[in-house]
Amino acid sequence: MSNRRVNGTTFLIAAIVATIGALAFPVWSYADRSGTGQANVAAGTVNTQWGPLTAADRDLIVRVRLAGLWELPAGQQAIQRAPSAAIKEAGDHLIVGHTDLDKRVRIVAAQLGVELPNQPNEQQQGWLQEMSAASGAEYEYKFVNLLRAAHGKIFPAIGTVRNTTRNTLVRQLASDANQTVLDHITILEKTGRVDFDAIANDAVAGTTASPTGPAAPVPGQVAPSAPAAEADDDVKTTSRPSPGAPGTVNTNRPDPEDTAGVLR
Repeated sequence: MSNRRVNGTTFLIAAIVATIGALAFPVWSYADRSGTGQANVAAGTVNTQWGPLTAADRDLIVRVRLAGLWELPAGQQAIQRAPSAAIKEAGDHLIVGHTDLDKRVRIVAAQLGVELPNQPNEQQQGWLQEMSAASGAEYEYKFVNLLRAAHGKIFPAIGTVRNTTRNTLVRQLASDANQTVLDHITILEKTGRVDFDAIANDAVAGTTASPTGPAAPVPGQVAPSAPAAEADDDVKTTSRPSPGAPGTVNTNRPDPEDTAGVLR
């Protein structure tokens, strides 16, 4: 009887311990489990005086630097070869925009301790080689569409970081980059050489999802007019839409504060 009682007590204690362990396991294992969104963000995050710096933040900093390393030479080549006034103007915007943006990203990187690359990556070098090997109409096509596609891909990435970053320096850099990229997209489209079909096809390549959104318009059928979206008459406002004629982007902004002495 004694042995049976001891064995039964031992079994009961073991069962209680196992139950408590099972209840506790999901709590600590979920918080520390690699692969969860929060764990992945925390794993690559370091604290700075300007706020947490995530892996995504650092990636944007590096990508902004890389953009200038290949787009500046591309812009210079366009001005030197000057096949048309429109291409020359686009090259001018590339040089001015990335000279300014590179200055800003180097200051931010120095403040946050992020190491920057000093040459374009392999893919970007390949794009420059494609441009250099082309001439005439082929050169114009490659210049405009390689750059327009690259800007189109970085555009949403900038928006994502601008939305999610908790670092004030990265947030301002994302705002500056957004302004520059939009200006470059606009000026490239102004050349009239953008192959929008190719861009659209590239964007959906490999996807199998069905189209979503409002129904397609019916030929000959007039869509109902939509009422204006506006505030009540008694609400007074003082701001105005951002300045700039249609088809232009205002890129005027104050020079960055170079507290780290990067530009000296």
